[in-house]
Amino acid sequence: MDDFDLAPSPEIPARAVKGRGAVGNVDHRFSNETRQTVDDGWEQTEPSLPQTRLLVDNTKSIISRNDSPDLGFDQSLNPYRGCEHGCIYCYARPTHAWLGLSPGLDFETQIFSKPNAPRLLRDELAKPSYVCSTIALGAATDAYQPFERREKLTRTILQVMLETRHPVSVVTKSSLITRDIDLWSELARQNIGHVAISLTTLSGQLARQMEPRASAPHARLEAINKLTAAGIPVTVLIAPLIPGINDHELEKLLAASKEQGASSARYTVLRLPHEVAPLFRDWLAWHVPEKATRVMSVLYDLRGQRANDPNFGSRMTGLGHFAELLRQRFVLCCRRLGLSLDWPKLDTTRFVAPRAGDTSVAQQLSLF
Repeated sequence: MDDFDLAPSPEIPARAVKGRGAVGNVDHRFSNETRQTVDDGWEQTEPSLPQTRLLVDNTKSIISRNDSPDLGFDQSLNPYRGCEHGCIYCYARPTHAWLGLSPGLDFETQIFSKPNAPRLLRDELAKPSYVCSTIALGAATDAYQPFERREKLTRTILQVMLETRHPVSVVTKSSLITRDIDLWSELARQNIGHVAISLTTLSGQLARQMEPRASAPHARLEAINKLTAAGIPVTVLIAPLIPGINDHELEKLLAASKEQGASSARYTVLRLPHEVAPLFRDWLAWHVPEKATRVMSVLYDLRGQRANDPNFGSRMTGLGHFAELLRQRFVLCCRRLGLSLDWPKLDTTRFVAPRAGDTSVAQQLSLF
């Protein structure tokens, strides 16, 4: 499909929806049909706004593996599919296409939980062939999105990690992570836990437009403060940087995070894989039409005249003079603030495999 061939579904109003990132649904790579809305003058009422649903994903395996040199982990675990935060720029949106759903509003309204995740994790860790390495929570979703408040899948998974002394990391935009400070502080004490808070802007208005159901910027900064006060080292992830939208805030974001206790920092530049490109361009047209042409022009320059650059080594930080300028600004600011550029290295030697077939979490977690 063309990068910018947007086709909203007829059930979704062709306008920005309050509290949602995507304006509508877009046809995906695996669609067998194309829908087109025709206004014949008879429809007098507006369609109802999309509601969020929680569905069940009875997956048979839970640990995903990768060999990407761009990532600081080779194993990940996603307690959910889709994400209600609705970040318009989310690179994980195309994963919903595998389910026959749209990476647009479907991704942020049709959420799947994996209730078997803790049991499946124990089964995988108990295999004699398992080799311990850090597991990243929520690489394709936010492990602390709103449904986690009720489902508590992420908390149960952390209990398994602590019981088995398995290293675990998370990147989140949610202040809900502070609910689990008791677990993260013990994981950090044993050097088997790492937390990264993603921060994109200090503007509440821009945050509501770009990432409508994620925690507000001030709440994420407060979460950094609470986590570090509990002895948990926190990395701030400035991601993504979008030229013309939030790149001017880079130094302010780093300074605010350092003030709240962050000890290290990373950044990524916006990338628009598959269906994210038309969704993002439509978002620009609705929210910042006066900047749309310039933003896309610079993004194309950053991505080798494409909407997305999938190549290792450049897909996270971009190409060309603008990418180099961002890199220099980031490095100089981190140096001035005393922020480390490295991810903490977690201890894999403490791992103790669970007993095969044991599906319970130990009542008394081992501390030593």
